[in-house]
Amino acid sequence: MLRIDSLEAGYGAAQVLFGVNLEVAAGEVVTLMGRNGMGKTTTVSTLFGLLPVRAGRIEIDGRDMTRAGSHARARAGLGLVPEGRQVFPNLTVEENLVATARRGGPWNLGAIWALFPRLEERRRNMGDQLSGGEQQMLAVGRALMTNPRLVVLDEATEGLAPLIRDEIWSCLTRIRDEGAAILVIDKNADALSRFADRHYVLEKGQVVWTGSNADLLADAGGVKDRFLHV
Repeated sequence: MLRIDSLEAGYGAAQVLFGVNLEVAAGEVVTLMGRNGMGKTTTVSTLFGLLPVRAGRIEIDGRDMTRAGSHARARAGLGLVPEGRQVFPNLTVEENLVATARRGGPWNLGAIWALFPRLEERRRNMGDQLSGGEQQMLAVGRALMTNPRLVVLDEATEGLAPLIRDEIWSCLTRIRDEGAAILVIDKNADALSRFADRHYVLEKGQVVWTGSNADLLADAGGVKDRFLHV
């Protein structure tokens, strides 16, 4: 579904990514982990065309999308749950969802209400009238309404209460069951190891560790101590 090959990117004179390689197969849950400031969000920005590629290649379904615009990548099947939620504050919950809707897949308003019943209860509330957890659910639902083939979640549980985090994590299984691949950007190895298939770890803009979920569980302490703890 997605292949990132030898990706380099940065801001102005500062280079942030140095030859990043990453793959996500159809129906697979893959994580990109690392401490703050190691290049995770830069990778997401480059993947979605918000930051130009300096070198390397991005393929979606075998098509070269390295120089494609953000709209073309969305049409190719990428859906983003951005860091910081970024819901539309002056639209209702339902309007936030309908604004991004695309037909032709399993995700519609009924499916989102079933996934997040709390959103249906708040469907007429404005985006800025929701709690942080409800806004995160709305951000996930908004991405799903585009009926993506690959959902990218950038720090989707940052700053949320443990119960809300668990609710967000549990919904990923349903998303995968509906046929979408998932790329999760986070640093919570314990939670991610419960449902992910494979993992990548970024350190100073480079992939320094990659392996299966079994590999992570076998060396969880080593990976966390070397690359994830502050």
